Amino acid sequence: MKHVLISDPTLRDGNHAVMHQLNPAQIAAYCRAADAAGIPIVEVGHGNGLAASSLQLGLSLVPDAEMLRIARENLTRSQLGVFIIPGFGTIKRDLAPAIDLGADAVRVGSHCTEADTTARHLAYARERGKRAYGNLMMSHMAEPATLLAECRKMQSYGAEGVVLMDSAGALLPGDVARRIEVLAGGLEIPVGFHAHTNLGMAIATSIAAVDAGARILDGTARGFGAGAGNAQLEVLVAVLQKMGYETNIDLYRVLELSDLAEKQVMEVVPIVRPTSIVSGMAGVVSTFAKHVERISQQY
Repeated sequence: MKHVLISDPTLRDGNHAVMHQLNPAQIAAYCRAADAAGIPIVEVGHGNGLAASSLQLGLSLVPDAEMLRIARENLTRSQLGVFIIPGFGTIKRDLAPAIDLGADAVRVGSHCTEADTTARHLAYARERGKRAYGNLMMSHMAEPATLLAECRKMQSYGAEGVVLMDSAGALLPGDVARRIEVLAGGLEIPVGFHAHTNLGMAIATSIAAVDAGARILDGTARGFGAGAGNAQLEVLVAVLQKMGYETNIDLYRVLELSDLAEKQVMEVVPIVRPTSIVSGMAGVVSTFAKHVERISQQY
């Protein structure tokens, strides 16, 4: 039976949906339930990753170090994941302390044509003995050959896997399949996919990715994430199980996890709004959708 590694960024991407205001009790409760469900990697932090808390991107209610400490205390089986974008987060000030606090898996993100910015961060994570992954954001903006060249850079920097992020939810299943097929055939490391559902396609594109050779998928409880949200974790686990893939996740525990997330973590369950559709059609990331909607009411 083929295996798919599931990473859950509910407590990182989902922070976008509440303007980075997840509180300690919510983080602790979600981590305990995710651990009980057997989620392999639970990603925690500001929506834009380590050190991104700012007036420009939104101030976190809880500092990075405190979020990681709380998560670490409540995860025993699940690994603790962090996301970092070079330029926001530095190695000395941000990544090293995160690893010291117990981060097991590090994802280093860049724009899809700027993988060279990830070299030092990926190398450092590997030097510290951590799982290191390269994430290419806004992957709809580059053709498969370009993405392959960028992923090969990340592979050379020490990444043990690379993940394409459909940051704007702009890709259709065929678009994803074309990209993943090229990467899976041209790399020596596993390929993954991180979906957004601006066009209602997150589960479809995730399955297209797996069919094309991806072995890492991201999903969030109830789709909790920026804009229209992400691939819905509990649906993803169920569909993969029906397709014959192994995830090592307890489906019924993850259904309970999604109920907990809706009742205790979310303000509203994500839906595909007109702003999300326009964002997906235009290929514009919907991180600031709440601000756009608020300002539009004034004019």
